[in-house]
Amino acid sequence: MATTLKKGATQAFEPAGITSPLLTFEQFDLPSSNLRILGPPHPEGTVTPLALRPSTLDDDAPSLDTVIKTVKYLQSQGRILTKKLAVHGTLLFRGLPIHDANEFSRFAHAFGYKPRYLDEIIGIVVDRPLLAPNVAPANESPKEVLIYNHNESPQVPHAPEYIFFYGHQVAKSGGETPISSSLELFHRIRQEIPEFIEQLAEKGILSKVTYKVDSQYAGGSTLKQAFGKEIQDGDDEATKRAKIEAQIARYGRGKYTTWEWTDDGVVLTHWLPAIRTQPSTNIPTLFTGLAAYYKYAQINARKNPTQQLFGDGTPIPEEYLARLASITDEIRVLHKWQKGDVLVYDNIIAQHGRQPWQGEQSDRVIMASLFDGEQVPGAYIAEDWAQVVQALDG
Repeated sequence: MATTLKKGATQAFEPAGITSPLLTFEQFDLPSSNLRILGPPHPEGTVTPLALRPSTLDDDAPSLDTVIKTVKYLQSQGRILTKKLAVHGTLLFRGLPIHDANEFSRFAHAFGYKPRYLDEIIGIVVDRPLLAPNVAPANESPKEVLIYNHNESPQVPHAPEYIFFYGHQVAKSGGETPISSSLELFHRIRQEIPEFIEQLAEKGILSKVTYKVDSQYAGGSTLKQAFGKEIQDGDDEATKRAKIEAQIARYGRGKYTTWEWTDDGVVLTHWLPAIRTQPSTNIPTLFTGLAAYYKYAQINARKNPTQQLFGDGTPIPEEYLARLASITDEIRVLHKWQKGDVLVYDNIIAQHGRQPWQGEQSDRVIMASLFDGEQVPGAYIAEDWAQVVQALDG
């Protein structure tokens, strides 16, 4: 029998919003083109994103300090905002007094999650220069490049649980950020292609990620950015490799993460679970970038540094990937940015991406901040390779 989220534990905000002693986060309506009513296993009528804006009794614009105190208060009252994220997948905050990277950083940190500081992240595949504490550009790829729906970091063992995006500068045409549910995606695929789910569960994914000394595409990372934080000027090749391998070992996965050196870099192979479970409900979620990799092969000119196969090394049938992408198209909504918007994703159950835009590259500036949660996603099966881990501190 299909599992569904329990209504009692996952009811949406009341129309009046959610109140603290300082201010109310008022729920407001978005245009139908900017929201979607989620399908099973979400409770009937659940929308994404859940749109919230600050409201005070005297209708004065709140200060950032007041907003931050409110977030901290709500999180201290049983992690209210975290629980709403676990239902809706994505929250939209509009009308916040945020104007730059440092103010965005303060707001994101107020939720109380564990920051994924850039100098601690290993295996990063995109270039993310630091703008403020735990804040970087969301993606520096050229504006023409589609970044299709995916969970953040599905190609490596350690993925963040929460992602914050801030619209510092928004494009006039295009540049929307997609939102879709990984819970709904699993539900649909299990209904329509049950044999695909069976194979993903039994075999998992073999994820081969190539890192090179130089960036492989505009906006991509280098080997040093991915694993070379301890490398010093003057280190010889053997020392560099030893330091990189020490960073790879932080994944703590033993034989389930291996690597092979090449003339200009290294190829890591991870045996990973594409099906995980939501910590608070144990409901299965399809945690993946497979549809994105399929789309890139169809339309993007750049070479994808990630190759994914079934865990036994056999290719995933193209008809499975095509249907995965078409279902994703059916269940996603495109968020049309307004300047100052903040989107918060529960990365375990919600996918994001980036639409191309017209105009100049500088017309759209979206910043990101990544955080770990208190719990890692659960395993769908009991095999050792299917367990989700966080990287060791280093």
